[in-house]
Amino acid sequence: PAAKDLDRDPRFPHELFRKAGDLGLFGMRYPEPDGSGADMVSYVFAMEEIARGSLAVAAACAMQSLMGTHFIHRFAQGEVRERLLGPAVRGEIVGAICMTEPDAGSDLAAIATRAAERDGRWLLSGRKTWVTSAPVAGMFTVFARSSEKDLSVFLVERDAPGLAVGRDIEKQGVRASLTSEVFFDETPATCLLGELHQGTSYLREILSPIRVMTAALAVGVARAALEDAVAYAGQRRQFGQPINRFQAVQAHLADMAADLEAARQLTYWAAWRADQGPGDEHGAAVAKLFASEAACRVCDRAARVLASYGYTPDFPVERYLRDVRFTLIGGGTSEILRGNIARGLK
Repeated sequence: PAAKDLDRDPRFPHELFRKAGDLGLFGMRYPEPDGSGADMVSYVFAMEEIARGSLAVAAACAMQSLMGTHFIHRFAQGEVRERLLGPAVRGEIVGAICMTEPDAGSDLAAIATRAAERDGRWLLSGRKTWVTSAPVAGMFTVFARSSEKDLSVFLVERDAPGLAVGRDIEKQGVRASLTSEVFFDETPATCLLGELHQGTSYLREILSPIRVMTAALAVGVARAALEDAVAYAGQRRQFGQPINRFQAVQAHLADMAADLEAARQLTYWAAWRADQGPGDEHGAAVAKLFASEAACRVCDRAARVLASYGYTPDFPVERYLRDVRFTLIGGGTSEILRGNIARGLK
């Protein structure tokens, strides 16, 4: 119910975020006692359902339950783990991940943020952009260059000296999922996460779950678009009958249903494969590519069914059409995924 207002007046959905934490969403992927130890299929169901209501809220929840807390759960120890992980899983501390830079998007090898060890601590210097939840984050997982060839992963907390969060980046869609730049000026890291120089391999391990999760977000918003289009076509009358009696409209609805069902089954299959063991990069890439492209087609056809009403914010289809393009970018662009899939063919 809050989706329309959050889109018109973009702000972080603190109340809904805390409710998600209370429900255990942010700990679904983590074993007890940190979370519930749910499988990837269950996690996909949850993310799909939230995206059906609001893709912006789902994006914020996905960041917290996957990228924003993953490396802290896996590598943080002692006092740092006790102080941050529990509150983050409960939604009391917001987490963010800092990978993308102005000149390093798909090409993560171009990351220029530097980590220098001095007097027994790591100092980070550089600029990150497109950092989801940065304006409200209390902790940041940062990928930085620890040698000329290698990346490492660091934890930086919000009150660290030299850390500055830039202006909010205004976006076409998912507007309540706040995004901004983050600057580091010899900012001390709380700790190194994992082993030194292993950042690239750690990132590869989490890419497939990110892609399956993004596919689930796409399926969720596509579901909402199809449901709204079907309801509208049954109520809207032209030439003395509901428009769902016309073959042109039926063709739109049928193509939407076929795209959605194919995307849903591919996503569930990729999630099931992830539960059988890590390493299925191909299945995750295929699911994410197809689901995101199919969701864009579904939302576009929904807008066509609503015609003029699909072009106004009085109906949520207009928001779906703007929001869904987020799924084309998150987790790797379609162009990058097509290259990855093609290179894996034998």
